[in-house]
Amino acid sequence: MPGFTRYAVYYLPPPGPLATFGAHWLGWDVQAGRAVAQPDVPGIDRITGQPRKYGFHATLKPPFRLAPGGDAAALGAALDVLTARMTPALCDGLQADRLGRFLALRPVGGVAAIAGVAAGIVEGLDHFRAPPDRDELARRRKARLTPAQDALLTRWGYPYVMEEFRFHMTLTGPLARDEADTVRAHLDARLPELPAPFVLDQVALVGEQADGMFREISRFFLRG
Repeated sequence: MPGFTRYAVYYLPPPGPLATFGAHWLGWDVQAGRAVAQPDVPGIDRITGQPRKYGFHATLKPPFRLAPGGDAAALGAALDVLTARMTPALCDGLQADRLGRFLALRPVGGVAAIAGVAAGIVEGLDHFRAPPDRDELARRRKARLTPAQDALLTRWGYPYVMEEFRFHMTLTGPLARDEADTVRAHLDARLPELPAPFVLDQVALVGEQADGMFREISRFFLRG
């Protein structure tokens, strides 16, 4: 797995209408690792500019650099072992919703099992993670973290994991208050039928290319 600067574990929807929608809405197909045409929506390039590089996904283990001497093949093998023991997680469905100043798909009901999968991956792969440097820590702390979030940043390299984890599939960057409803209307007109129930039964190891764009490396099914 040469050429990647950071790695992460995502939920990526399986090939189908939702994955296709997400790739075109953001303008980046994370599964194929290529740019795709976006819909004819005013300001779409700006609206989706922030999440585009990551692709349409939900983060389970946030992006990290490999620890010194770390091996990407070993990382993939360890994720395979972890997922072999994990049971698929179920919730009632997904819905488009506000998340602060962003729009995202968020789960409806039964989120504890999904959070459990994410926590297991964060902890189980932690020995592959290089600790954040001073600049990264300072950048994260500009967000005015709570004491609990700062403790998570110190321990796990990211403030929004474990008890602070919120499963979401980001659809926009930050929106002005007066444009959120308009963007939501464009989204609602284009979203495919959302899964109900929603089953998280697979995860993907992804890598950040030299150009900053993320792409899928390999996919693993929860087989426990």
